[in-house]
Amino acid sequence: MSRSLKKGPFIEHRLLAKISKLSANDKTVVKTWARDASITPEMVGFTFGVHNGKVHTPVTVIENMVGHKLGEFSPTRKFVRHSGKLAKEATKK
Repeated sequence: MSRSLKKGPFIEHRLLAKISKLSANDKTVVKTWARDASITPEMVGFTFGVHNGKVHTPVTVIENMVGHKLGEFSPTRKFVRHSGKLAKEATKK
């Protein structure tokens, strides 16, 4: 569900402060737990370590990600294959 238009997008101000201290060519990973922070155009080109509950997943922000949330690119659940005859055949290949 999207946020109300009158409120505007949620932007983590601490992230913007950390980004402003970095140069454009800096490849430092900025760690964050703010999965609900919206991606702004200022974040394009930087790499964020988004916490998924266990580890910080590196997410490199590109132009197409603007407007989305950081948590959308760091999955919290790991898919475990289903068992059965078809799964065994697929792993043999």
